[in-house]
Order: sequence, then structure tokens, then C-alpha cells
Amino acid sequence: MHSITNFLLQRRNLPCSLSLSLSLSLSLPLPPSPSLRVMRLQWWVFFGKVASGLASPASRSQTHTCPLRQSAASMAEEAKKLAAYAAVDNHVQNNQVVGVGSGSTIVYAVDRLAERVRQEKLNIVCVPTSFQARQLILQHGLTLSDLDRHPELDVAIDGADEVDVDLTLIKGGGGCLTQEKIVAGCAKHFVVIADYRKDSKTLGQQWKKGVSIEVIPMAYVPISRMIAKRFGGEANLRMAVSKAGPVVTDNSNFILDWKFERAENWKEVNTAIKMIPGVVETGLFVGMAERAYFGMEDGTVQVRDPPVN
Repeated sequence: MHSITNFLLQRRNLPCSLSLSLSLSLSLPLPPSPSLRVMRLQWWVFFGKVASGLASPASRSQTHTCPLRQSAASMAEEAKKLAAYAAVDNHVQNNQVVGVGSGSTIVYAVDRLAERVRQEKLNIVCVPTSFQARQLILQHGLTLSDLDRHPELDVAIDGADEVDVDLTLIKGGGGCLTQEKIVAGCAKHFVVIADYRKDSKTLGQQWKKGVSIEVIPMAYVPISRMIAKRFGGEANLRMAVSKAGPVVTDNSNFILDWKFERAENWKEVNTAIKMIPGVVETGLFVGMAERAYFGMEDGTVQVRDPPVN
């Protein structure tokens, strides 16, 4: 019985497998007494539950992460960092006003920006695209400003949910699409940073959550119906995760996620959707990005410029 217990506990510690093989314990002979047989079987069931994390609430609360998943996640984070560092190093200079985007990749861009400001004594002013960006700027001790004081930016750096071969972007997964597009539109140069998972030939190839559309709350139902009727697919109200009800943007609006069915002429679609009464802005960034940096799986950075027409 001691050997069975050790075997099961060893199986329990395997990070990638919570399944239990009882072949070893079942190969042991059963006692002749029926009562002892029942007891032996009860022990097998109990230790099977222990090994699979089902024997107690404490064991249920333990989570095991496969090293392969951890490796893939860390690889993606490193790719984000590579892209962000390359963009900041290549596009930010002294005495500039910089638009700071939103999302997980921009965290690394602000890290690098703050590092360069300290090391090179740069004079940099930052304009945020969201509450998150504002907090990042303040936490790193960078100079915070806004479009009232600096309506023209030298460069804006932001992430993307997906980037196609023409540098058309889908943005807005974080709900900041309107501010992001305003800041990008005020910049002389708009640079995108992303990891290899965001690189697509056509929009929708990698990103399956659709195009974000910020709308006035009272109009979300007619807008969603109109988009589905005119362009196909479906436009669903984005619901919040940690609150009851829908996601509310920094501008106190709602967000529709339009899951389109096919590739479109995105310039025409973007214009048509924006003409619908009640639409504030779309997450389609067409003809805005000047360059995209992709951190790759092999540790390199791929640079993409828009095609020359």
C-alpha cells in the first residue's frame, strides 16, 4: 500500500497531467476477504481523487500549468518587448511629444521610454490614449500632457489586435479605440508594435473577436441591426467581466464587436459604419500606420511598411 501511495503522489506532482493510471495498483493481488477487498478499492478511489486534485477543496484550488504553455506565453511576452524596444529606439528623439497607446504591449514601450529618459536625459512629453496609459506615464515619472496643451504630436506608438499586409489595423480590444485613433491622427508618425500572433495576411485570419465599434448607449440596438443587415455577420454588445452589464468606455459609451464574415474594402466599410447615427468610432485603422514592428518567435524583429501604390 505504501508503494501505491508513493506512486499516486508522484503522479499528482506531474504538472502537465492530472489523469490517473491505476494499472500499477490494480496489478497487485486483492485480499481474499470481501471486506478487505472493499477497503482496498476505497483506498484506490481515494488516492485516485488525490492524484487528480479532486479529494479536497484544497487540492481543487491547486492549478498546474504545462511548461509548454508557459513557454509559449513567455515567448509572446518577449516578442512584445522586442517590438516595443525597437520602436522606441528608432522613433523617439529628444524634445519630442509622444503619444502613448494602450494595451499589454505598450507597457514595454513605456518601460523603454522611461529607461531612455533616465539614461540619456531626454526631454519627452507624453500624451496618453487611456486611463491605463496615463497611469503608466505617471508611474514611470514621465511628463504627462494632453491634446489641449500639445495638439500636435511627433510620434504615436500603439499596439494592435491584428495587422494585415497593408498595415490596416483592428484595434479596440481594450476598449480605447476612440482615444487611440484621435491621438494617432494627431501624430506626424504613427508606429505599431505587436508580437508575431497579430500578423495576418487579411483581417480576421488571427483575430476572431471582430471589429470594435464605440456607440452611444441609446443607439446600440439599431446600430447592431443595421451593421448586420448591410455588411453581414453579427454585432454584439460587449459585456463586462468583473461587473454586471456591458463594458463602458472611458467616454461613457458602449462597444459593439462586429464579427464579420469575409474580407472587405475596409476603407469603404469604415466610412460607411461611421456614417450610421450613433456610431462614435470604429476600431478599423485604415491608412494610418506608417510602420509596424513585430517581435518574432526566433527573437528577431520584423519591420513592415505599407505597400507602395
